[in-house]
Amino acid sequence: MDAFTGFPLAALDFYEDLEADNSKAFWTAHKQTYDEAVRAPMTALAAELEPEFGQAKIFRPYRDVRFSADKTPYKDHQGAVAGTAPGVGWYVQIGAAGLFVAGGCYQMSPAALATLRATIDDDVRGAELEAILAAATAAGYTIGGDRLKTKPKGYSIDHPRIELLRHKSLIASREFGAPDWLTTPAAATEIRRAWTELRPLVEWFTGVFEGVEH
Repeated sequence: MDAFTGFPLAALDFYEDLEADNSKAFWTAHKQTYDEAVRAPMTALAAELEPEFGQAKIFRPYRDVRFSADKTPYKDHQGAVAGTAPGVGWYVQIGAAGLFVAGGCYQMSPAALATLRATIDDDVRGAELEAILAAATAAGYTIGGDRLKTKPKGYSIDHPRIELLRHKSLIASREFGAPDWLTTPAAATEIRRAWTELRPLVEWFTGVFEGVEH
């Protein structure tokens, strides 16, 4: 496998064009660009980061349209996730807007969600999560994820961590766009730095879900 040398601007251009023409005809005509400018660099990046973060899964470029009103066949980005537990890990994505990184918990079974809420409810462990998220915010990350509009069953609306208890997924993310280093080997250094900054959050979730049925 070739060493990671960065994401070429052709990757961003490919997805910008795909957004304008998300069709099999376009994909077939430009598949070589996808293979060389998107898939190959993502594969090389995953291999470079694997010793520190584990093996990453590189997602398929095709959308699952079976239950979607949107029948466009291809995803408008290429993502990869290095998981530490079911639904938990680090994420990296390239698309028309550039580079996006994230870490945290992106999906949970009912049992895992119940365990998460019980842990957030605990004054010690809940405070740990608050401190981790505060540090991530201070470092420039955005806290997001799917949330209930109301309070979860069994918890008071006056709970001091009610906003965290509403989460059904919880991630810290950052949009890097297309800085000068994106097209160079230094992109791996920047992504490694971001994932390292997100390690406390990923490890907190990993510890919470250890032994939980997913």
